[in-house]
Amino acid sequence: MPNFSFVPLEGTIQNIRPFGDECCSSLVTLQTSEGTVTVVVSSDTYVISEVRLRRGMTVAAFYDAQVPVPLIYPPQYRAVILGRKQPNETITVDYFDETLTNNDNTLKLNVSPATDIVGSNGQPFRCSLADRLLIVYYTNSTKSIPAQIVPRKIIVMC
Repeated sequence: MPNFSFVPLEGTIQNIRPFGDECCSSLVTLQTSEGTVTVVVSSDTYVISEVRLRRGMTVAAFYDAQVPVPLIYPPQYRAVILGRKQPNETITVDYFDETLTNNDNTLKLNVSPATDIVGSNGQPFRCSLADRLLIVYYTNSTKSIPAQIVPRKIIVMC
C-alpha cells in the first residue's frame, strides 16, 4: 500500500475565494471545532460527486499528512479529497486490507447488501475492496477495537 496518511478536517465553509493566479484553485475557509483553517482546493483535488461548494455547507476535507504545510495562521492545507458531510455522518479515507481493516487497525468494514459501492467515476464497483484506497461514509460504529461499521456508501479510488 502507498505511504499516505489522510487527515480529516471537518467544518462549515465560511468563505471561498480564488487562489493565486490560477483560475482552477480556490482557498476555502472552514470553521472547525478547533478554529479556522484554510483549505486549498485545486484541480488535483478529488471533489466527491463534483459537488459545488457553497458558504454554510458542512464538508470533510482530507489532506496528506506526509506533505509539508506552510507555517502560517490560519493553517493552510492542500485538500486531496473533499466531500459534503451530512449531519451525524462520518467520512473516512484510508487503505483497507484483505479483512477490510484500515491501516492503523482502528476501523473494520462490515459491508452489507445495502452498501452503495462505486468507483471514483460513480459507476458500480464489483471487484474486491481489499488493498484499495476507500472513501467510506457511515453513521454508527461499535466501541470495539477495531470499531466495526456498516458503511452507507463506499467510493473506491482506482
